[in-house]
Amino acid sequence: MNLSLPHADVRIDAAGIATLTMQDAGVLNILSTPVINGLRHALSQLSHNKAVRVLVLRGAGDRAFVAGADIAEMAALDASSAQRFIANLRDLCNAVRHFPVPVIARIPGWCLGGGLEFALACDLRICADEAQFGMPEVKVGIPSVIHAALMPRLIGAAHSAWMLLTGELIDARRAQDWGLVNAAVPQAQLDETVYKLAQSFAALGPEALRQQKKLLRRWETMSVDDAIEDSVGEFGAAFNTGEPQKFMNEFLASKRRGKG
Repeated sequence: MNLSLPHADVRIDAAGIATLTMQDAGVLNILSTPVINGLRHALSQLSHNKAVRVLVLRGAGDRAFVAGADIAEMAALDASSAQRFIANLRDLCNAVRHFPVPVIARIPGWCLGGGLEFALACDLRICADEAQFGMPEVKVGIPSVIHAALMPRLIGAAHSAWMLLTGELIDARRAQDWGLVNAAVPQAQLDETVYKLAQSFAALGPEALRQQKKLLRRWETMSVDDAIEDSVGEFGAAFNTGEPQKFMNEFLASKRRGKG
């Protein structure tokens, strides 16, 4: 299935791997209000499609994932319009964080500011070893906000303070060492790595994956004890889907064949 929407090209293959490619956002995939609105619309449509097993987010071209929010647009804002702009970007990132299936960010190059926040909202981030990451907002007179708040729990307080207070860039190797990305691979291997990861998700039980993603988001707002108790009911509910019976019996059958 292919779908062309304003600022978004959507493709869903037979395995349920959806790829959302940003369109008409410049060579660096800049997040302006029209682009943000287009991506939000595309994500809303995809979120209701039960055929989708995993979503890959990418920019057009390989110069950038997203090199930030639109500075030309932001330079003309006042306090009121600035809040509207950032609330719209917040809602875009939340649409990714709460997307019902795993979301993979494909990061070939620049990933800066609002673009890094967009990537942080994804479940997994795979980058090329040429990629560069930064939160340079302080250098243009604004703080890093919204999903920059995810950074301390992801990479720790010290690394977050360095990135957010200095506005300096880090390379792919450091991003991987700090836990900002899950893998950094040669540019020539980026698509293959992302696709293999997406295939591994597509091969799993779709209801189990949706349950696990939902639990990950819920656990972020719970104490450990509450999260443990909350998960008991979810474990039982999994057996209403038929997936545990299917996958466990397939596993047992393969073990029996191996012994034979």
